[in-house]
Amino acid sequence: MNELPRAPLSVLVVEDLQDVAESVADLLTMSGHTVRVASCGADALHVALAEPPDVVLLDIGLPGMSGWEVARRLRTQSNGKQPVVVAVTGHGTDDDRLRSADAGIDLHLVKPADPATLTALLSRVHRLMASRDETGPSEAA
Repeated sequence: MNELPRAPLSVLVVEDLQDVAESVADLLTMSGHTVRVASCGADALHVALAEPPDVVLLDIGLPGMSGWEVARRLRTQSNGKQPVVVAVTGHGTDDDRLRSADAGIDLHLVKPADPATLTALLSRVHRLMASRDETGPSEAA
């Protein structure tokens, strides 16, 4: 079994702070992933609809629409491909984590997220996707 799937992961970084978004995008690009960035919820939904990502790294405190609302809409607008949605946020209370789970967010990380944690997480998603490709969705579930 290959460690990484044939194609890189498609990652959508949703972050309103430009320097943070660029830093995360640079890190993930250097790790071999294809990265797109959106600075608000509306842009994130538009980008995800045009080209559904494998993974969404989602800030919760976005202008205009919370990351929780973005996650809910991502889940309903999907045309079959469901991304792994990871909150990367300063909102770190137990209530925040529950709200993330209720919104369909798969994992909740508190800022500042450790770069090694992010790259390890994406490597794990890579391996899971490769395993599903090799065994088929029914066997990998």
